[in-house]
Amino acid sequence: MERAFFVIGALAGLLAVGSGAFGAHALRGQLSPDRLEIYETAVRYHFYHALALLMAGYAAARWPGAAASAAGWLFLVGLLLFSGSLYALSLTGVRWLGAITPFGGVAFIVGWLALAWSAWRP
Repeated sequence: MERAFFVIGALAGLLAVGSGAFGAHALRGQLSPDRLEIYETAVRYHFYHALALLMAGYAAARWPGAAASAAGWLFLVGLLLFSGSLYALSLTGVRWLGAITPFGGVAFIVGWLALAWSAWRP
């Protein structure tokens, strides 16, 4: 799993940089300030959790086990639900998409707990 999480994390980082550049150059002036702020939040958490996926890959190699693997999957699910819903909300203005975001946030939180557990357990 460590290679998979490294590859996914690296590609997620690539997409975060691209999304940030797109927001800074193509969306500024196209979106209202509040929707642009939502987009920037999506990019920020996208980037944080691209790095978290790299850490999950490291943890899976260093401390193999279910906890490190679970952390990687939870970060990926969180990235898709949290950042994905915020990207969609900011670009479309469809407000109900915001109801999905907290599920991604919970996945991030549990992912960080699983990552800590992977290093802590004997």
